[in-house]
Amino acid sequence: MKKIYIKTWGCQMNEYDSSLISNILKKKLNYKRTNVSEQADILILNTCSIREKAQEKLFHQLGRWKTLKKNKKDLIIAVGGCVATQEKKKIYKRAPLVNIIFGPKTIHRLPKMIEELELKKKKICNVNAKKIKKYSYYKNNITQKISAYISIMEGCNKFCSYCIVPRTRGREINRTPQDILLEANFLAKNGTKEITLLGQNVNSYISKFSNGSICNFSQLIELISNIQDIKRIKFLTSNPMEFTDDLIKIYKNIPKLSNSLHLPVQSGSNKILKKMRRKYTISEYKEIIKKIRKYRPNIYITSDFIVGFPGETHEDFKKTLKLIKDIKFDMSFSFIYSPRPGTPAYRLHDEINLQEKKERLYLLQKKINKNTKFFSQKMIGTYQKVLVEKQIYVNKIKKLCGKTTNNRLVIFEGSKKLIGKCSYIKILQANMQTLQGKYVK
Repeated sequence: MKKIYIKTWGCQMNEYDSSLISNILKKKLNYKRTNVSEQADILILNTCSIREKAQEKLFHQLGRWKTLKKNKKDLIIAVGGCVATQEKKKIYKRAPLVNIIFGPKTIHRLPKMIEELELKKKKICNVNAKKIKKYSYYKNNITQKISAYISIMEGCNKFCSYCIVPRTRGREINRTPQDILLEANFLAKNGTKEITLLGQNVNSYISKFSNGSICNFSQLIELISNIQDIKRIKFLTSNPMEFTDDLIKIYKNIPKLSNSLHLPVQSGSNKILKKMRRKYTISEYKEIIKKIRKYRPNIYITSDFIVGFPGETHEDFKKTLKLIKDIKFDMSFSFIYSPRPGTPAYRLHDEINLQEKKERLYLLQKKINKNTKFFSQKMIGTYQKVLVEKQIYVNKIKKLCGKTTNNRLVIFEGSKKLIGKCSYIKILQANMQTLQGKYVK
């Protein structure tokens, strides 16, 4: 049996795609996945282009694989993901050792690409497809996962001025609700208790049932909540532009929905949001959070922030810090603005020096970290419902870990039989993002 090694960069959708790659090659070519690159017959890089210097990261990794290629002449090296879609055959010019280039939409064609390569000994670049056929391979090579991802859509139609994703993953293509429910039920029957729905903008999801009736995102969540063995539902990532009232109301009607929401805002300044082509205002964003907290007063809100976007003044940045104070964000993914060639923002004049950007990022993260610590400390002495995920070693001692409904990791001692069950844990200690607890029942 031949072996594949997959290195994944980027978002949860890339992680999901990598699992599909493994499943497809298992079914079609009987490949087995390995965690040791030296053992592999094919090396696959599943790349992300969201940040600056993504290409350099790719070529540095390929440089590290040169020795493996020299020692194993038949070794196949394939590059996939968003950088592959963006750069295409340009990759060959700098890295002649690469044999195959594929995109997120052509994962299902990998077996044929490999067979063609072995037959004709010619490089292959295949990154475009009008239809997505990769999703039917979720059943193959299943390993039990307490928490699992389901990708419900591909691409994005928003075209935020800084974002390369619509150009690398294309326009939105939504899976049918029947297809998604088949995968959810399959996972549930194989031990999954928590499902995270994935998409570049999940709340824009809209598709049709076989009878022609419409299914939107809130309806999809409700249908998945009806699966008895699924105990918790999450979703990533949503956009304030389409966070509609029907989606807000599910926080009242569906207890299985996680008590943590990740809702990217990017900036606290309306001026900067307009430059970013984020079609909402700060008052509209606040109103969404206000409505959700009406149904879930204790919900934890996390977000994304871009610091140092072209034109961001000190006053604009102060507005972002004020928003953090007003909303009381629990955590964040925050970055210095990264110019991406091919995006409208790439052409904007950037007057902010790097040191100033770094200082702003430091201040923002310091403020968020203070919130994180506060909320964690506040949980000490409380009893939390924890979905137990796995057994881990802490200082050579076997312990269990799982997540609370507000997405905090809890570590505690207990029987392995608790894995996959919701247990009540008393919180005894709190670090920034990790809690220590005691099993109660």
